Amino acid sequence: MSFVEAIARKRNGQNLERDDVRRFVEGATHRSLPVEQLAAMLMAICCRGMSADETTWLTSDMLHSGEAWELGATRPDIIDKHSTGGVGDTVSLVLAPLLASVGVPVAMMAGRGLGHSQGTLDKLEAIPGFSCDQDRAGLDRILDTAGAAIIAQTDDIAPADRTLYALRDITATVPSLPLIVASIMSKKLALGAATLVLDVKWGRGAFRETIAEAHELAVALRQVARDSGVACEALITDMNQPLGDALGTASEVRAAIDILSGGGDSRLREVSIRLSEQAMILRGIDAAEASSRLEASIASGDALKYWNRMVVAQGGDPDPDRLPRPTRTHEIIAVTSGFISGIAADTLGRVTATVGAGRSRLDEALAFGAGIMIHARLGDRVEPGQPLATLEIGERQVDVENLARRIGAAFEISDAEIEVPKLVLGPVDEVDPTTSSLG
Repeated sequence: MSFVEAIARKRNGQNLERDDVRRFVEGATHRSLPVEQLAAMLMAICCRGMSADETTWLTSDMLHSGEAWELGATRPDIIDKHSTGGVGDTVSLVLAPLLASVGVPVAMMAGRGLGHSQGTLDKLEAIPGFSCDQDRAGLDRILDTAGAAIIAQTDDIAPADRTLYALRDITATVPSLPLIVASIMSKKLALGAATLVLDVKWGRGAFRETIAEAHELAVALRQVARDSGVACEALITDMNQPLGDALGTASEVRAAIDILSGGGDSRLREVSIRLSEQAMILRGIDAAEASSRLEASIASGDALKYWNRMVVAQGGDPDPDRLPRPTRTHEIIAVTSGFISGIAADTLGRVTATVGAGRSRLDEALAFGAGIMIHARLGDRVEPGQPLATLEIGERQVDVENLARRIGAAFEISDAEIEVPKLVLGPVDEVDPTTSSLG
């Protein structure tokens, strides 16, 4: 049977057969299917969804498309973490060294930019000399040296996902729940940490726009993990505005360093601490003790020391003064008075990608100094002439005036004050998917 027939059946809303899914994954792994057919199937899945069985098959086939490291077998104390993607989300860069500094080792296999979200690997590669490309021996060396490692997916880990992940980014098929579940869990299970903490985002800047959608994804991800013997919990967090105030690559590295140094953006700090606490709870540590140890590590400077260790262990220069800077900036100001009643975080993420922190084609170079700095938050009172954001421009040639207009339009201003959504709703079982989340 032609694979075109399988694409047509999914396009028409029918379920795929077991062999259809296997052929799809093998086609992505070995490039035995043309990229046009892979992209067409991604779009059909995005539009029509997948059954529970289809999603399980897709995850399993992607996991077994390459080797599995089974990290938990030799390092049972390792923690892994994943975020479902957002804007200004620099938590991974904070969480890994922070947990390592309190004796909880962390290994993450991270990704590059996807859709309107900036990629953890792209941020780390803004650090001069930093190498995300590590094999299993390299990962073990970094963990032994620094207690934390964030690496790229190797050629032999879930190779089908590498192909499909890149295609999803350029075919507008990122938000699909089964594709998200299969992509995340195939890599997490291939790495094989025994403990996994998940940050599942909801809101305008997330790939799941409602609490109900985020809850559905959180339950699905956690179930796959637990069914595979992984201790796992998922927190649901707000992404109706950028998490941190820095959007980009090098700027987000600086934002992480600020948190680890005891300062930085309060929202980014809160989510980083809460996820770190949850990871420690999964390891059997009391919540109050976890909080105390994490805060003490930041205050003592240990958290920053472990950041520096991780950077050096992965070949990077930890001096923040060596991070790229923008070549010029353009300030966006409020033109009316009122309260910030809405922020189109997804628009800000896309502008950030356009100015240099993302790609429109697979081989496009990033401008590490480029991005956006956010100056106004939901609920803030602003007056005419007050800065809303600063566009940071790098080496990429862009239409500055057009990008500035898009940034300005992303900030909605009204006469009435608003209730700001709660930042951390909590573990998935404590979240009512019908809640408004305000307050």
